Amino acid sequence: MKRLSGLDASFLYFETPEQLLHVCGLVLIDPETMPGGYSFPTMKAAMEARVRVVPEFRQKLRHVLLDLDHPVWVDDDHFDIERHVHRAALPAPGDERELADLCGHLAGIPLDRSRPLWEMWIIEGLTGGRIAVFAKLHHATVDGLSGMSMLAHLTSLEPEAPAPKDESEPLTAPGQVGLLARAALRTASRPMRVGRLLAPSVGALAGTANRAARGTAMAAPFTAPRTSFNGTISGRRSVAFADLSLDEVKAVKRATGSTVNDVVITLCGGALRRYLESRGELPSTSLIATVPVSVRGESDAPGANQVSAMFTKLGTDVPDALERLALVSQGNRTAKEHQKAIPASALQEWAEMAAPRTFGMAVRVYSSLRLAERHPVVHNLVVSNVPGPPVPIYFMGGEVLGLYPLGPVFHGAGLNITVISSNGRLHVGIMACADQVPEPWDLAGFFRQEMLALTNAVG
Repeated sequence: MKRLSGLDASFLYFETPEQLLHVCGLVLIDPETMPGGYSFPTMKAAMEARVRVVPEFRQKLRHVLLDLDHPVWVDDDHFDIERHVHRAALPAPGDERELADLCGHLAGIPLDRSRPLWEMWIIEGLTGGRIAVFAKLHHATVDGLSGMSMLAHLTSLEPEAPAPKDESEPLTAPGQVGLLARAALRTASRPMRVGRLLAPSVGALAGTANRAARGTAMAAPFTAPRTSFNGTISGRRSVAFADLSLDEVKAVKRATGSTVNDVVITLCGGALRRYLESRGELPSTSLIATVPVSVRGESDAPGANQVSAMFTKLGTDVPDALERLALVSQGNRTAKEHQKAIPASALQEWAEMAAPRTFGMAVRVYSSLRLAERHPVVHNLVVSNVPGPPVPIYFMGGEVLGLYPLGPVFHGAGLNITVISSNGRLHVGIMACADQVPEPWDLAGFFRQEMLALTNAVG
């Protein structure tokens, strides 16, 4: 067995029918490169050969009696690919908006917790003979980088690649007596673990206060302006996506001395400014985004989710694109310095104290009382930038034409923009609460306009 870390398990506890915490991805594929051509049975069989040798694809949850400790992963002895890989088709020829509508519908359906927490839909009927794969993996199993790692098991650098060998050790199902004994030991040691965390946490808070006094702190939570996507979310999802040239992004980066991440966040800020302005909703102060930061290699805490987070201003209150980039770049430098001053494993270690029943009940109360609309806005949205493969890749032999990450949304922040670079392109994935952002394609269209504004500004 393998115990979930506190941070991994927290994504289970925070989930409700409205706040679904699976990570999604949309892969557009050219089937012409598939050896022997495409057929659903052949593709499903090839996927089964690969997922069976990857432990994360075939493991399911086992809960501790009375939820006295975090769940554990065990092998699903009845693993059936039919329960995870499904077939769908759009009325041909299906366009991108019809594809996005289907993906939004699928994103609003919870995963079955009695099975391994993933599923994929192979979607046919797209224009140009393309096919798509819509994937859902629970956040308890992956973060941005580990999600890319799992995807790598289904992709290759050439159309024909042999299935990997299974070299993993099976996870045996433990008895409840053993699980309860482990839970008792962890419960007894909790006061000591809290004591060890207090000193560095107090130090980090004191450091944050000093930085705030000197003006060198990251953007403060609970200071974001309220927008139409900052409230209690429903279970309905809307999806859109866009493509940009990575060469253009890098040209702006070189001309301004910024980073690719600075340019990406500036593009998000500019697109959001245009979107809110077109709706007559543009706040006078800047939107604030939570930006996940990988601590993989810096933290020794276990778990699939190896992340921290920083808050950054998007410059939506600045009309000039180049001036916005300068402000975002400076803000990001400040936020990164501040974030590095916080222990890398702080979030994971405090999450170990999460009590399953208490957290689950608190989230349900928070949702039912619509408290996200009563307190100051913590942050407006999540913006994430994930590095991807710089070369062409093939999914089950089909060349990948588009790779769009779609992160979850939360009560109080019903919009997620996740960006990934791949083979010279920048793929932008937008996931939103459909009741708060009913037309995400409006937002997606503004990304290209912002890219043009930046490239024109730097000549």
